[in-house]
Amino acid sequence: MFCFQCQETAGGKGCTMMGVCGKKPEVAAMQDLLVYATKGLSTVTTRLRAEGKDVAAEVNHLVTLNLFTTITNANFDEDVIAARVGETLAARDNLAAKLADKSGLPDAATWTAARDGFGAKARTVGVLRTENEDIRSLRELIAYGLKGLAAYMKHANALGKENAKIDAFAQETLAKLLDDSLDAKALTALTLETGKWGVEAMALLDAANTEAYGNPEITKVELGVRNQPGILISGHDLKDLEMLLEQTKGTGVDVYTHGEMLPAHYYPAFKKYPHFAGNYGNAWWKQKEEFEAFGGPILMTTNCVVPPKDSYKARLFTTGATGVPGCPHIEAKADGTKDFSALIECAKKCAPPKELETGEIVGGFAHAQVFALADKVIEAVKSGAIKKFVVMAGCDGRMKSREYYAEFAKALPKDTVILTAGCAKYKYIKLPLGEIGGIPRVLDAGQCNDSYSLALIALKLKEAFGLADVNELPIVYNIAWYEQKAVIVLLALLHLGVKHIHLGPTLPAFLSPNVAKVLVENFGIGSVTTVEDDIKTMIG
Repeated sequence: MFCFQCQETAGGKGCTMMGVCGKKPEVAAMQDLLVYATKGLSTVTTRLRAEGKDVAAEVNHLVTLNLFTTITNANFDEDVIAARVGETLAARDNLAAKLADKSGLPDAATWTAARDGFGAKARTVGVLRTENEDIRSLRELIAYGLKGLAAYMKHANALGKENAKIDAFAQETLAKLLDDSLDAKALTALTLETGKWGVEAMALLDAANTEAYGNPEITKVELGVRNQPGILISGHDLKDLEMLLEQTKGTGVDVYTHGEMLPAHYYPAFKKYPHFAGNYGNAWWKQKEEFEAFGGPILMTTNCVVPPKDSYKARLFTTGATGVPGCPHIEAKADGTKDFSALIECAKKCAPPKELETGEIVGGFAHAQVFALADKVIEAVKSGAIKKFVVMAGCDGRMKSREYYAEFAKALPKDTVILTAGCAKYKYIKLPLGEIGGIPRVLDAGQCNDSYSLALIALKLKEAFGLADVNELPIVYNIAWYEQKAVIVLLALLHLGVKHIHLGPTLPAFLSPNVAKVLVENFGIGSVTTVEDDIKTMIG
């Protein structure tokens, strides 16, 4: 086993015995094999397109699902992943039969084995198969960016949005990651192109969400509990939430959000449900304590699941790309709908949730809402009431070093405003940081999936102030990363020309010294240091 795709990887170098996330070596190996098989399938689909032949949306969705399944903290079920490997090989071979030219196909596009041979093959196709450290670093940086891109595509697809050009790019790029003729210069260019398509995927998802549920609006979200049984929904999938709310109408069961599902409360479409109760708990890494305290069933819709305690394992339901051995899984029907009756029946047998806290969170500052406040914001900048915006988007995590972000937020001058998206917000959104002329000092745009809003806000401000370069804005970037969706956000920002991003709490282990040097020299990427020094560097 060797895995270094997340920020918490062992020793800041790589997990070799067991994943810090809880992933067993057998699961890690099967994930490696699924990625390898998906590269083989993508090689075939890329050749088919070059021959002028169509690739069905179902194949594109399979590639997307495969990549999403291998994101950190998504799926811990070896059997499920192995079954997906088999499905991918079958799809690959079926499509390969349609090729006019089958010559020179790489091993990933031709190998075959029975299920009992998957393990042996998996041990030969992991990250370390690329011997050159810099080539390996660039290949993995691109691969992790594609995993993040796939997460956005999966959610957009669930809401009926497709973009065949994004799918074709992702598959062509996966195929290129098998091409030993590509040198560091070519892979660096491909890295930046991945960021370009990351922006396209974010735009697609933004359109999918807002067309389905309306533009997020300023909303106060309750943090307490009610006196009825409840279902807790976590992850990121808004379509799953919509189906759950519809099926729980009139049942006497409330629905609470957890973690990255908090921003669902900002969408107008969900406000029509009186049993949509509020947000329960904090970021993903506290779920063992919070899921146990909740007392009712939990629906895990996407990544960010932690292997559960036995005390609540039977009431942790997974769906979509997510899977945990021993936990009930809810599959979608052929038409995409899901039956959540098992959760509802489970909830009816449970007591109301145990209260963890009271109060409220204010959010809903996605791009449309901020654009509506643009005159007020611009005037505050011109008057000097707002001196700087600090983008503190990204991920939260369990490492003690992440307390840095709470301390950084508290140390910021009172004439600064935090722009955030993702679960990093839980480090400071509940702090009493106040307002500036009625503008909250923490503006939450939503999920990590909604980081696109922060880019649009920056571009809108650039236009409003008549600037030629987005880096001339009074905006600094102090990004917390954890997993692969943060990687595609970073690549997207680089594509948009944003420089001098501070990344922490540590730089990715998959960046070799030479690749890190390129990012530092060309884009000013830096790591966080101390709160005091970083305030001086970023704020002055």
